[in-house]
Amino acid sequence: MFGQRIRGLFTMTKKSPCSIQALYDLCKLTFTPSATSPPSSQAIHKLYSLLDTIGPKDVGLKDESLEDERGHGLFGFSALNRVDRWAQPITYVDIHEGQHFTMCMFCFPTSAVIPLHDHPGMTVLSKVLYGSLHVKAYDWVEPACIRKSEHVGHPTDPLIAEGSAIWWRAFKIQHAAWSRACIFGELGLSAVWSSLRLARLAVDKVVTAPHGTSVLYPKSGGNLHCFTAITPCAVLDILAPPYLEAAGRRCTYYRDYPYSSFAHGDEIVGNGEEQDYAWLAVVDTPEDLYMRPGRYMGPAVQR
Repeated sequence: MFGQRIRGLFTMTKKSPCSIQALYDLCKLTFTPSATSPPSSQAIHKLYSLLDTIGPKDVGLKDESLEDERGHGLFGFSALNRVDRWAQPITYVDIHEGQHFTMCMFCFPTSAVIPLHDHPGMTVLSKVLYGSLHVKAYDWVEPACIRKSEHVGHPTDPLIAEGSAIWWRAFKIQHAAWSRACIFGELGLSAVWSSLRLARLAVDKVVTAPHGTSVLYPKSGGNLHCFTAITPCAVLDILAPPYLEAAGRRCTYYRDYPYSSFAHGDEIVGNGEEQDYAWLAVVDTPEDLYMRPGRYMGPAVQR
């Protein structure tokens, strides 16, 4: 039964067969070396306007949120089955991977999380195709504000007091497990968290399809973000240029701390604005970030 439903997630459709091709063609025109670099605001506007028109059927997906509104997944409503659902991986679907841009999808089961990470020197367009997704995003404060600390990741850290307040019950178990792993050093954070950098909160909201396309830029729009699935959901991403470590575009993961945790009595941030800022610390790639590849079953894209 499970295998049948997973195959059903990527059901080929015939509606709007040219939409994804048109998106690819416009990306190719926008992000090739001969194009304006970085792309103009008009070029980005054309892209997200086209992306706004694309739905799950245009890329071969079914809207799983319609069949799983309570987040209990494919296996019924028992507590054991809910744990099984939370343990399911995020499915990564590659549509196009090239030197100048990447088109891909992430299909989330309820409560799945992609932890806070950055997009160095990149422009990223994201469209929620179905379901609801919580997005929390930051931009770096410029010039860089760095704070050294020997106590980050220690069990007495102030984060523990605040970290127990989980906004949505649906992802409490997974979020708490990730927090405990960070706080108690299960990911080796004490060794790498020697400095923190100040960032400003750019986005903190739930996005529900059919919401408009969001755009982040190298230094604005929420370049560092975290995704948490409130319901089963899927996101179509365009990344330009794509990650490439040799070119300095390495995906780095972070942990965010409330501004007050390391304020030290100074006045970097104005009174009453503390909630709009956080200290970010680099962490290792999370060992429990569980992804698997999926096969693209939408209309073929002609390169």
